[in-house]
Amino acid sequence: MTLQIRPQYHFRKTGSGLAAWDVRRLIELSKDFPVKKIDPRTLEDIHKPHWYLEEDAVPSPASIVDHFRLIQECDLAFPIILDAQGRVMDGMHRVCKALLEDIKEIDAVQFTTDPDPDFINCHPDKLPYD
Repeated sequence: MTLQIRPQYHFRKTGSGLAAWDVRRLIELSKDFPVKKIDPRTLEDIHKPHWYLEEDAVPSPASIVDHFRLIQECDLAFPIILDAQGRVMDGMHRVCKALLEDIKEIDAVQFTTDPDPDFINCHPDKLPYD
C-alpha cells in the first residue's frame, strides 16, 4: 500500500529568493535512511519562523487554525525529515504535536547532504498542488 500525502513543500529563504523542496520527493529520497530518536524540544527550528516566510504571508487567526488542525491530525508514527544541519524539512506539525503532548522522543531521519531544491525564487501560491 502506498502512502498518499497532500502536495506540500518545505520552504527556505536563500540568497536567490525563496527555495522550495517537494516533500513527496524528500520522503522518497530519505525512505531508506536510518531512523533515530530525537527530543523535539532540542530543535532550534521551534524558536524560529517556519511557516510564514514569504513577504506577503500573514499569520492570521484562520491560518493558525489551519495549522492547528494539521497538528491535531498528523501521525507521529512517521519520522520527521531533517536537513544536514538538523533543520526540519518535513514534520513541523508532528514536532508541534509532540511538544503539545509533552512527548520527549520522536523518530527522525536526516540528510547528510541536502538535496537541491525543486524550485528557486518561487512563491508558494504559484507551485503545483495537484
